[in-house]
Amino acid sequence: MQRDSTSPDVSLTQDESFVATSHRGLTYPFGERVPGAGEALAVAPGVRWIRLPVPGALDHINCWLLDDGAVTTVVDTGLNVDAAVAAWRALLTAPPLAERPVGRVICTHFHPDHAGLAGWLARKFQVRLWMTRGEWLTLRVLTSDARDEVPEEQVAFWRAAGWDAAQIAAASAGGFGRMRRMVAPLPLSYRRIVDGETIAIGDAAWQVVTASGHCPEHGCLLNARDGVLIAGDQVLPRISSNVSLGLTEPEGDPLGEWLASIAKLMGLPGDLLVLPAHGEPFTGLHARLAALRDEHLKRLDILHAHLTEPRRAVDCFGRMFRRRIEGDMLGLATGETLAHLRRLEVEGRAVREVRDGVWWYRAA
Repeated sequence: MQRDSTSPDVSLTQDESFVATSHRGLTYPFGERVPGAGEALAVAPGVRWIRLPVPGALDHINCWLLDDGAVTTVVDTGLNVDAAVAAWRALLTAPPLAERPVGRVICTHFHPDHAGLAGWLARKFQVRLWMTRGEWLTLRVLTSDARDEVPEEQVAFWRAAGWDAAQIAAASAGGFGRMRRMVAPLPLSYRRIVDGETIAIGDAAWQVVTASGHCPEHGCLLNARDGVLIAGDQVLPRISSNVSLGLTEPEGDPLGEWLASIAKLMGLPGDLLVLPAHGEPFTGLHARLAALRDEHLKRLDILHAHLTEPRRAVDCFGRMFRRRIEGDMLGLATGETLAHLRRLEVEGRAVREVRDGVWWYRAA
């Protein structure tokens, strides 16, 4: 994921509580204000913002509490780690959750920082978990497949991308199926949500808007009446979501799906208040979508120019990223690079040759 500069260039007073800032075509109505530990910050009618800790560079995830009559609907849940559980325990003893307990859990997608504590909350309050089918089934599969040894198919995939023996050994050391460690045990049933469906939450109507590329069937939530979009990882203000080609569907086209989803979301109103999973709430949806689209299109052109001779995925990192790729970043960088190479292949701008199990790409 690529980080942009976060220093604002314009400041304007919104009210006595918040000082809004603007940067790169986006406006942040709450400025630098973020919810503290145990705090639920009101950001729209019936919508409160909470922030949970995430280990590592990602630092946090934003989750949302929606007034739902006598109860509260939770959107996204955080990672299954002690710090996030402790944060939830503090939130559950303070308003609004102390008066209006959890009545429903919605997860935008299957990633563990979003769904890691969904099962814990669902069991604790004896409520249903709501997700799209694509996300639910992916989550179930990935949390069920845990092994001590990495399967040969995964090792072959890493080799195909150009990993060396030391990189494969380091990645194999932790075993396979680590998703289970980051996700609390899930309920055996769920409530499916589908694109275009309207969910009544309190006195508001929230429409499901699905997208893909970052994950199979990401579910955003749109409240057209109040002009609010809960965007999950689909639209982030300062970083771009990872779009990766992986072992599960090596002939897929996740970047093509991502670009198609951007075009779909461009059809939403441009003045929505966007509530992202990482970073701060903002307005300027169309500007951000255009920037995300254009960055990927630029990377495709740069990669195409780099393929004057056959290259592996690992040979393309210098053209894809602004940082040295090593350690835990290797897997994400490989997946994202392969997604771009695959898009060039689908567009007819590159061809792939297999030599001794290694994928070599060259410009068509």
